[in-house]
Amino acid sequence: MRTSRWAILAYVAIAIFGCLAALPSMLPPAMRQQFTSVLPFEPVTLGLDLKGGSHLVLEVDGAGLQKARLNTLLDDTRRALRGERVSASSARISGNMVTVSIPDPADRERVLPKLQELATPVSVIGFGGSAPEVEVTTAGDVVTLSLTEAGLADRMTKAVEQSLEIIRNRVDQVGVAEPLIQRIGSNRILVQLPGLQDPTRLRELLGSTAQMSFHMLDQTVDVTQPPPRGVEILPGANDGNRYPIESRVAISGERLADAKVGFDQRTNQPVVDFSFDSLGARQFAEITRENVGRPFAVVLDGKVLTAPVINEPILGGRGQISGNFTAEEATVLSALLRSGALPAPLTIIEERSVGPNLGSDSIRMGLYTGLVGFALVIALMVVLYGAWGMIANVGLLLHTIMTIGVLALIGSTLTLPGIAGIILGIGMAVDANILINARIREETENGAGAMKALDLGFNKAYATIIDANITTLTGTILLFWLGSGPVRGFAVTMMLGIAISMFTSVTIVRLLMREVVIRRKMKKLEIPSLFGRVPKLPTISFMKRRFQAIGLSAFLSISSVILFFTPGLNYGIDFIGGIQVEAVSKEKVDLSRLRSSLSSLELGEVALQDFGNGQSVLIRVQRQPGGENEQTAALNRIKDAVTNAVPDATLERTEVVGPTISTELARSGSLAVGLAMLAILLYIWFRFEWHFAVGAIAVLLLDITKTIGFFALTGVDFNLTAIAALLTMIGYSVNDKVVVYDRMRENLRKFKSMPFSELIDMSINQVIARCIFTSVATALSLVPMAIWGGEVVRSFAWPMIFGVIIATSSSIYIGGPILLFLSRWWKDREVRRSGAQEAGTPTA
Repeated sequence: MRTSRWAILAYVAIAIFGCLAALPSMLPPAMRQQFTSVLPFEPVTLGLDLKGGSHLVLEVDGAGLQKARLNTLLDDTRRALRGERVSASSARISGNMVTVSIPDPADRERVLPKLQELATPVSVIGFGGSAPEVEVTTAGDVVTLSLTEAGLADRMTKAVEQSLEIIRNRVDQVGVAEPLIQRIGSNRILVQLPGLQDPTRLRELLGSTAQMSFHMLDQTVDVTQPPPRGVEILPGANDGNRYPIESRVAISGERLADAKVGFDQRTNQPVVDFSFDSLGARQFAEITRENVGRPFAVVLDGKVLTAPVINEPILGGRGQISGNFTAEEATVLSALLRSGALPAPLTIIEERSVGPNLGSDSIRMGLYTGLVGFALVIALMVVLYGAWGMIANVGLLLHTIMTIGVLALIGSTLTLPGIAGIILGIGMAVDANILINARIREETENGAGAMKALDLGFNKAYATIIDANITTLTGTILLFWLGSGPVRGFAVTMMLGIAISMFTSVTIVRLLMREVVIRRKMKKLEIPSLFGRVPKLPTISFMKRRFQAIGLSAFLSISSVILFFTPGLNYGIDFIGGIQVEAVSKEKVDLSRLRSSLSSLELGEVALQDFGNGQSVLIRVQRQPGGENEQTAALNRIKDAVTNAVPDATLERTEVVGPTISTELARSGSLAVGLAMLAILLYIWFRFEWHFAVGAIAVLLLDITKTIGFFALTGVDFNLTAIAALLTMIGYSVNDKVVVYDRMRENLRKFKSMPFSELIDMSINQVIARCIFTSVATALSLVPMAIWGGEVVRSFAWPMIFGVIIATSSSIYIGGPILLFLSRWWKDREVRRSGAQEAGTPTA
């Protein structure tokens, strides 16, 4: 099939465009500025772990939190008094307590049990017991409700935890990818955002409590005079005006269901469209119906955003906020409203720039070893396929460059999990080239001419590549849709890698190979290795040893499950938090030397981050098993190690930090992976048969358990890096299984009378070389990282190498036996059912 000239021009244009888009990411900063002034391409945005960004420390306002709690307690007290028909006017706030004067002893005796019900118990950390949040005491006629220390501490803990989730939601909704959000001490939150963010925008986004409410305006009040009771004078947020609003809240902001940015059709100005829940919609309809012609104020954090006049009843529960916003201001406002109100005001007490949290030394070694690994893959393709391997390498190189270019074009943020996705994408592109060359070799051996072997080889490989890629893509889309943070970053690069590999490995490589065949007028298409003809591997009967293979696999998986519980995974800072120390030196800190000194302490995961000038370094060490004594002992060892590595260093501060992976993030990530596996099962069921689908998922689960067992046995830190490695293994394993199963399906059509066990053996022997070559190529890209990449990169590379080995061996030794068992079980079941029907016996 001849490719038209227009199609070739389109392919060349796409390739050139992708390379130009990637060029700014590969040029030095000086040359990059010259390039971007000519062409409108920006470099790919590096994430917090690779480049660093803005560092902010926020403090929860304890006084504001206490005041809010006292106001709530006052309202609850008055409600209790009114419920017992006792005057509530004597209840008032006095200092950090609520006092109530009840002269009548009978009233006091009746009300006291109701007030004591307000003293809910809270847990006390370190004692395993509980204490009341509110202490109720009486002195004569006066009943006092005072906030206890335990109550305030519990309230602060809950406020910080709630603030963490709200901040994470706000940051996610305005498009800041993969931030670091972590609790520090008892009342502070650390937020690190990748790249150079706008400080003003960040302060507005993170510091606003976003407490929205809707009020009617009192047009009879003069704003220049003191307001009467029940009316407040509030400033406008954007116009400098002052508004007399009724203190009574018409509709609470809690009734908001959604808020999003829109544009006014008349003025084309950015606005925020909002909608209420069902109760809020009813309240909104009643208010607008009863107050036509009156202004209606939208108040956010004590400022009037807008005060439009109600022209007619609004029955749909939808409204619009306008107020001379810019597009960015409207985006921030809608994010604030969607994510909900903070439980207490946050104050930004520290703001600075930080370096990458992987450490510049680790990134440098990771880059060098990554380039060495890529060079090894290129060398392997030349060894396997000689001069034809160079054409495959052109496709691989173009695939990598275009992936970086498209990431830059869509504004995606590249992090370590994203790099894992790129590596897996390269592995799948290598796999596609190996499949294509293996198929062409088969067609040539069967006597096909050069052009026929080329077309048949590509067509047969194409069907397998499509199945493998769509299977992986099905799961990846769900990872992106339901996941967040590192899971979503991995999914983005995986989706791009799959799409681009279809273009480079199938379209470009085919075009180049066809051009060579035509120009050289080749009659026969031989693809020898660099050392001549490729020897055939001996035929192996895998099904004869299926019980030993399944037994060994079951033993390893059961052992892995036991290891998961005892001794368990070595959870890193991302999951359990730890100790944070800031060290300051007069000279630039040698991160590599400091990392080596701290790693020798064997305290688990160590993360180093340099501040702006490189003379300050932020040290994070995972929490140690045990109580406070163990943490103190670890801290003393850290101080000694820092002093030895950086003699003139002083320790500015020491803090306890919480985990960066919240329960919600862990839950969404687990749900995404689970549903992705379900989607993979359904697709394989649709394309193959049910036992292929069940077999693929069963083998995948065995692979996952073994990889988790590897983490437990080796004690490698289980953190965000480990999640990236695990997701990569899942993607590789699925791709591998589909390729093997695809050959089995093809042979089932050709050899219908062949016993299934023999057909499985034949199919595996036909693809075993491809399985080995692909796994070797993927492992070669990781081996330099594992050996020379340093502590951080090493903990990422070794689990990935182990996962590749496990996935390949299970495709060869485990997938076939499970498929054979399922097939025989189903046939036996059908035989029993048909026999029962002939005998007239009812079947279940």
